[in-house]
Order: sequence, then C-alpha cells, then structure tokens
Amino acid sequence: MCGRFVLFTSGQDLIDEVAGLDGITIVEAPDGTPPPRYNIAPTQPVPLVRIDGPTAHLNPARWGLLPSWKKDETGPPLFNARGETIAEKPSFRSAFKSRRGLMVLNGYYEWLQRDGVKQPFYVRPAEGMLYAAALWETGLDKLSVTMVTTDATENMAWLHHRLPLFLREDEIRTWVSGSPEEALALVHPSRVADRLEWSEAAQEVGNVRNDYAELISAN
Repeated sequence: MCGRFVLFTSGQDLIDEVAGLDGITIVEAPDGTPPPRYNIAPTQPVPLVRIDGPTAHLNPARWGLLPSWKKDETGPPLFNARGETIAEKPSFRSAFKSRRGLMVLNGYYEWLQRDGVKQPFYVRPAEGMLYAAALWETGLDKLSVTMVTTDATENMAWLHHRLPLFLREDEIRTWVSGSPEEALALVHPSRVADRLEWSEAAQEVGNVRNDYAELISAN
C-alpha cells in the first residue's frame, strides 16, 4: 500500500515532466502546481494527471476517492484501491470504467517493523519519476483520486506485500484511454519496481505535520 508520498518536483519542472510523456503536446494546469512536498498524506490535495488525446490536464484532487454515492467525507479515506478488485468493487468500478488517470511521485514511504520499532523507508526510482495508476471521481462536487495497488514484486516484498501500480511510459496511454479489459491486463506486479531503490527515512515522517526535505533521509 501507499499512505505517504513525496513530490518535490514542482512548477515548470513538473509541467515539463508531464509534457515529456509519449503523445502529450499540451499540458493544462490552470491552478498551477503544488509547492514541493515531502510528507503527503491521505485527504490532502495532490496533482492528478488526466489525459485526453494530446492534452494532459493537471489539477489538484483530494487523495481519497469520493464516489458519486458518498453523502459526506466521513469514513476511512479510499486512498488505495486493490487492482485485483477494481472492476467489481462498488467503490471503484464506475471510475475504473471511464475515469482512469495518473498520480505522479518522486518517491513514497513504507514502514517496516524491526526490533520492536517501526522504521520508515523512502522508496524512489533510480532515475526519473514514478507514475502510479489512479482512478478519479467528482463526488460531492470535488475532484478526488485513489492510487491503484497490486501484489509486491519479489524485490520489494520484504518491505510490504503490496505495491503501487507504477506504469511504464509505454503503458500509460493504455491505462488512461484503453478499454477496461486492456487496462485490467496491466494490473500485475509492476515491472517498474525493478528500478526502485530505498533507504531509511527519518522517524519524524510519522507525524503528518512534518513536511521538509530532511525527512527522506535518516542521516
């Protein structure tokens, strides 16, 4: 699963990153981009990427899906969606059919119980950024998003048995605009995980009020 992540790429750099995706010639970000963040938590605003032909729309969205049938924001936030059940589960099946997008990350945090202490780790790609498969909704007149997860790959299972569905660039177009059957075929342990690296993070990341660059390193 993924319950905290990092996105320090911001401003024109983030727009340029999205513009570099295959087939994208226009990036519309009417609300700008968020400032660098180092401890993003569920229910907070995150940038959601929605692709329509050659245009990528970059908009802030609540991290925690709000399906159309939700009457309020109470209850646990739906910040992760199990890929194996997104086509059938009532909370996600409508969004999966026609509202698939991307969440962009520099890295994310995961905790490991070790010697009686929960040690946070910062996980990131060896280079570049991560694009996680996502579903979006507009319930309660709010743009909201959830991150799709799968079983962990062999190299990451030591840290957690679940892993975000990170997409390769050549898989993105199929995820966002392919048929539900084509998108579902991508729901398998991410091949992007082979290029993930990790290191111990600062214990202070456990407090969502802490948000600064030093969190990504225990040193």
